[in-house]
Amino acid sequence: MTGTRRLAVISAGLSTPSSTRMLADRLAAATIAELSERGIEAEASAFELRDYAHDITNNLLAGFAPPALEKVLETVAAADALIVVTPIFSTSYSGLFKSFIDILDRESISGKPVLIGANAGTARHSLAIDYAIRPLFAYLHAEPVSTGVFAASSDWGGTEDEVATLSARIERGARELAEAIALKPSLEAIDPFDPDSYLGAGKGFGHLLGGLAGE
Repeated sequence: MTGTRRLAVISAGLSTPSSTRMLADRLAAATIAELSERGIEAEASAFELRDYAHDITNNLLAGFAPPALEKVLETVAAADALIVVTPIFSTSYSGLFKSFIDILDRESISGKPVLIGANAGTARHSLAIDYAIRPLFAYLHAEPVSTGVFAASSDWGGTEDEVATLSARIERGARELAEAIALKPSLEAIDPFDPDSYLGAGKGFGHLLGGLAGE
């Protein structure tokens, strides 16, 4: 099963222009390039959460998503993988980012490969990916790739070595995400009436019955 792979790119930046969005775009472009080298077509749908901030709050208060936000949630659910990037505030992800994660249907990202990115003013916050953001997605049963990509302000306009180091991290994270995507069947190509493609995991009823039997 092949099919075009779909990436949902979530950026929680607040400013315009946004270094958070810039990092998200570079991660998406690098991942698509890595997939292309493997002969896999891919397309990315990018969303800036600041455009949906009021809708996210309304969803938290009322329990349902307005139409524009519902489209974002549907895109996330239908994606083969996620790229998520948040600015770091007070040593952790932003409140807007967490609010969006809170309204997601947990099952919609279960088992999905995720490439995590974050940015902040200084490299002192680089560990936030591993102690704050990665556990969040692990709790939701998503599958974050090993490399998280952090960008400090100096990485964008610093020395040649600093810029090159960021580029190397982006390429490594994109390569890991592409490998994770390549190992999974495309959600677009899954036949919901084929028992051998049950839940899009390539696991048939025999696997499920074996699990129930304790095998």
